Amino acid sequence: MACRQRSPASRDHCGLAARLGIKLTGENSLMILKNMSATEILALGALVIVASLSQSVAAGSTASGQLVKPDPDYREKLASSRISTYGWKTDFSRHSVPFGEILSGGVSRDGIPPIDKPEFVTVADADGWLAKQEPVIALEINGDARAYPLQVIIWHELVNDEVGGMPVTVSFCPLCNSVLVFDRRLDGVVYDFGVSGNLRNSDLIMWDRQTESWWQQLTGNAIIGQLAGKKLRILPSSIIAWSDFKAAHPQGKVLSKKTGYYRRYGDNPYVGYDRADTPPFLFDGKLDDRLQPKERVLAVTIGEVSAAFPFGVLRSERVVSYTLNGQEMVILFKPGARSALGAQSIADAADVGATGVFDPNLDGKKLRFRAEGEHFVDRKTGSVWNILGEAIDGPLAGKKLTPIVHANHFWFTWAAFKPDTTIYGGESQRARAD
Repeated sequence: MACRQRSPASRDHCGLAARLGIKLTGENSLMILKNMSATEILALGALVIVASLSQSVAAGSTASGQLVKPDPDYREKLASSRISTYGWKTDFSRHSVPFGEILSGGVSRDGIPPIDKPEFVTVADADGWLAKQEPVIALEINGDARAYPLQVIIWHELVNDEVGGMPVTVSFCPLCNSVLVFDRRLDGVVYDFGVSGNLRNSDLIMWDRQTESWWQQLTGNAIIGQLAGKKLRILPSSIIAWSDFKAAHPQGKVLSKKTGYYRRYGDNPYVGYDRADTPPFLFDGKLDDRLQPKERVLAVTIGEVSAAFPFGVLRSERVVSYTLNGQEMVILFKPGARSALGAQSIADAADVGATGVFDPNLDGKKLRFRAEGEHFVDRKTGSVWNILGEAIDGPLAGKKLTPIVHANHFWFTWAAFKPDTTIYGGESQRARAD
């Protein structure tokens, strides 16, 4: 039914969608749109804008997890779902999650184009277009240190790369504020990943080009297809300020803006999306009201046990010692890294801070830390450490703490995937954890 035949309120929503370039097909699309707020439509518009600019200018680790068995009733379940199978060669008989939990993100497969042949520039070159507090993904493997500016990756969501001799996929889901880096080797095969155009709990679903299996970005699990049940290995990475990366790695490499695509790099297509009290986009699950939906949390999982550390608490305490499922850890928080999802210009966005998580044990001795200015000092030797867990001055200069995999998510999506997660409430909990 055309927009002009709808109610006045529905016509307003249709008009806004049309101005943003959102194409509606079928009664179901109109019904979904009718129930969306203007803010949600704007967020969908951002996804469409990202995708609409997709015209181009130009043997390993063993997988974890067990393959799921084919579902004999999958056709009936698939027919009643909101998934489009058109053009996919995916084995939909194998799935580890209900089809009904998956929604279209409003863009086609690779409508948000991943970067498959990334180019890199020097720190000196990148310093000409990256502001001091701009957020970058910091990754170091076998001495190969690289920065992936969020001002670039926000438009692509995935980068298939090789770092320190290891094939990796660097991922960013803007709707969940989720950055994760994966080892893309499974059972001796190197996989290449793309953006499926689908979401689950508002989180990006990736797909691999070798089997067309679908993968959940937040967990690294294959959820549909030939590899359903398998899991990618997540590698330690951090979102930090550009100034911290260039200080730690003056000879590092920086993802170039020469991607082969025309984009407004430096601008945020999701303006205002990170307001903590606003509802998430394309999320039809139940919100966990222990925290505000889009409050940032540092999330850690050890074994089957998970914990979330609200940024507000971390900003106050700066250093948190904690034990999770037997794993000792020290969490560091440093102000000075900006949001990629607030202001239109990422360089002008609010300061949300940066985090790092490390094993505090070094050479058989446990170190305890305190914040001191922009850095951290261990109480045992007085050595000075940066947000990347590297000693930059004092008796331990040159030493590095072992990083622990963590990520900074919006609360709503972490709670949806990890409903039993513990929330760190402050120093009183820290005392008990120690």
